[in-house]
Amino acid sequence: MNKLFTTLWRALAVLALCSPTAARAQTYQQVWADEFTNGISSSWVFENGGGGWGNNEKQYYQPANATVVNGELQITARKQSVGGLPYTSSRLKTQGLRQFTYGKVEARIKLPLGQGLWPAFWMLGSNINTVGWPSCGEIDIMEQVNADSRTYGTVHWDNNGHAQYGGNTAISANTYHVYSIEWTPTYIRWFVDGNKFHEINITNGTGGTEEFQKPFFLLLNMAVAGDWPGQTVDESKLPATMSVDYVRVYQLTNTPPASSSVTLQAEAANVNNGMTVEACSDTGGGQDMGYIDAGDYLVWNAINFPTTGTYNIEYRVASGANGGTISSDLNAGSIQLGSTAIPATGGWQNWTTVSKTVTVNAGTYNFGVYAQTGGYNLNWVRITKVGARSALATSAAADGKPTMSVYPNPVVDRLTLEAKPEFLGGEVCIRSVEGREVWRGTYRGETVDVSALKAGLYTLTIAAKDQPTVVSRFSKQ
Repeated sequence: MNKLFTTLWRALAVLALCSPTAARAQTYQQVWADEFTNGISSSWVFENGGGGWGNNEKQYYQPANATVVNGELQITARKQSVGGLPYTSSRLKTQGLRQFTYGKVEARIKLPLGQGLWPAFWMLGSNINTVGWPSCGEIDIMEQVNADSRTYGTVHWDNNGHAQYGGNTAISANTYHVYSIEWTPTYIRWFVDGNKFHEINITNGTGGTEEFQKPFFLLLNMAVAGDWPGQTVDESKLPATMSVDYVRVYQLTNTPPASSSVTLQAEAANVNNGMTVEACSDTGGGQDMGYIDAGDYLVWNAINFPTTGTYNIEYRVASGANGGTISSDLNAGSIQLGSTAIPATGGWQNWTTVSKTVTVNAGTYNFGVYAQTGGYNLNWVRITKVGARSALATSAAADGKPTMSVYPNPVVDRLTLEAKPEFLGGEVCIRSVEGREVWRGTYRGETVDVSALKAGLYTLTIAAKDQPTVVSRFSKQ
């Protein structure tokens, strides 16, 4: 592959540093939510009536089919004749009350299965009343039809006629999942429980996607029958309920919390010299940078180190047989942060995390990573203020020595677990203060995405074969 030289890299990085449009490292901050704690909030209005809703559906929408039970919104489809239609259900929307342009939009939902059922969590362009559909644009965050345990993520728009682009992924049935999108001026990405399964490029309105650079409002509903699920309805499944624990909207901010880690995705670097974007099978999916040769580099502009002190720099890497060496620096190499050896992991998608502790003066810098040697893939780089680790939860064994550390505490988005090697492959469980299980997974030495959890106290346990179960508590902001 063709290479640029370090001189050009430094020139580009210095130019980016001097540019007034250089962006700071960004994190998501919640800007709106409905937790359905005390009923359905005033941010929603109900659709009423039948008429097929453009899809030859058979339900009559009415407010009576939506209620809040134990802090959850329940939308129930029933066999009930109203308005000349054989079924009833509910559809809620934030039109005219809450609209958003870009951000992370998510909901924790449990879905019913049954022929003819069509639950959805989606968005429409706020200008629909003036330009109509599909010119307003539509973002389907989650749709499920019939008894198929799959979720669908799709966008619809007008590109000299109706255009659409969608993907889907299998899910476990009759259980809660967090369905979300990340929407920026350049892409829309779909996730289930933090795992990406679909993406569309909307940069500069490519393919006529200008609609997705404008405000959208939210909708929740469950249709019965229609063009997509078909007109056959398994009435033995009725009444059927779609349960919504919460709906939340986050938007990017320029100042990450000092107590949290800042994760820099490799494919999102402002400057890339020589590396190639490829699909990634690491936890969370997405993309990584591959085909890395000696002399390749990435630069992220305007990364803020909030205080002077010690920072831990982690690299998420995979290598075949030989491993390699990576280094990092600030401001086009004017401040060197040293190099880190990358071990052979046995495969280009066998991921591990290596780290290095450095000392940095407070300030905002262009942060670069440089391939001293090639032979590995890079998924992300994480920068954590070591001082944040002083506020951590620990669990001690009978000999009084720590067996697990959990930090930062309190946590905003990603929780780091550190346990003895004997616990690798063990089962991790997080429970609310009421004892309700909210997350379960396998300990692999990786961070846990807890951004979807409600604020409050939680208990975390790791259970491994031939090891005593260890317990820690943490607080979610």
